[in-house]
Amino acid sequence: MALRVLINTGPWLPVPPSGYGGIENMVAALVPELRRRGVRVVLASVGESQLPVDELVHVHQRPQFAALQQPYNRVMGVANAHMHLVARQLLQRDDIDLVHDHMEAAGPTVLSAMDGHAPPVLHTLHWDLAKHPDLYGTFASERVFVNGVSSAQLARAPAALRARSLGHVHLATPLARYADRRVTPAKVDYLVVLGRITPGKGQHVAARLAHRIAVDVVLAGPVGPHHDPPALARALAEDPDARQNPDVAYWCDQVRQHVDGHRVRWIGSVSSAERDQLVAHALATLFPLCWEEPGGTAVVESLALGTPVVGYARGCLPELVEHGHTGLLAAPDDEDGLAALVRRARTLSPADCRRTAARRFSPAVMADGYCRLYERVLSGR
Repeated sequence: MALRVLINTGPWLPVPPSGYGGIENMVAALVPELRRRGVRVVLASVGESQLPVDELVHVHQRPQFAALQQPYNRVMGVANAHMHLVARQLLQRDDIDLVHDHMEAAGPTVLSAMDGHAPPVLHTLHWDLAKHPDLYGTFASERVFVNGVSSAQLARAPAALRARSLGHVHLATPLARYADRRVTPAKVDYLVVLGRITPGKGQHVAARLAHRIAVDVVLAGPVGPHHDPPALARALAEDPDARQNPDVAYWCDQVRQHVDGHRVRWIGSVSSAERDQLVAHALATLFPLCWEEPGGTAVVESLALGTPVVGYARGCLPELVEHGHTGLLAAPDDEDGLAALVRRARTLSPADCRRTAARRFSPAVMADGYCRLYERVLSGR
């Protein structure tokens, strides 16, 4: 495709991220495949982004993710400064054919206000669509189309948003280094839970389950802005407002009492290479979800690394996991059923997980899906 596309990820994390970062990992998987297809990419991110692109534009040199934990009146200018840059780029140049936006709320708000003064836009929805009812319930634009990352996500969208939807494209992952290996890494008797420590991910369920059925569980991901146990311990000891962060409060009230350093361990954020090793050697990746997960980046990563998924049949999981083949799904909130499935995880084939990921969730498959959507956006359909 002879296109020049501005891909906007926002100012929060570099592309690719060093650890946690679902959107940025998705873009890191998509862009190389787009460029192989002849698409020229202008990336609007932060200056520390290392992904090879045709052009990088940014306001902030360093990632601003930590700023998201600040009060609204102290952080609101970060997103606005970034979108001001994007808007100026689109108004001052005529070589951008299409914008592929991934920035929550601020992205579609600014871009839809530019109708008639900017290229057409595909805005990818990565989050819970009940999150912004005032915006999504009244969304209208002549040149901004949206897509979801699962059909389950779009089924929950307000009617105004669904009216601009072109369907969904499942996520892929750049972390597929084990996908073509014929030798499966040796499995070790532990489960892993990937992602930010937050109520929707259900780490309290996983930790409770570990003690109940005597299985080791490793929790990997940040607690609010704190990326490792020493950082969180310092914050709790020195900052009287640390617990005002909802994820920190969740950790303190529902998770910490189960983390004994043996049966349940929290290791904080991990780098890409460490995460690969952690997931590839696990018996299963655990998803005791307490919300309607929209996209499931960690699900796709797990399958690509040859590790089956065990979790609740909630959100996008039934679309991504083939029950009895690449994973096992219990009814939502059925902790007894989840415990029974954990014991069966070792019967699933790592090779089947890898083959399925290569067939359904490779970056090439995702890029083909987005190229089709780009054509529809440009044709106005």
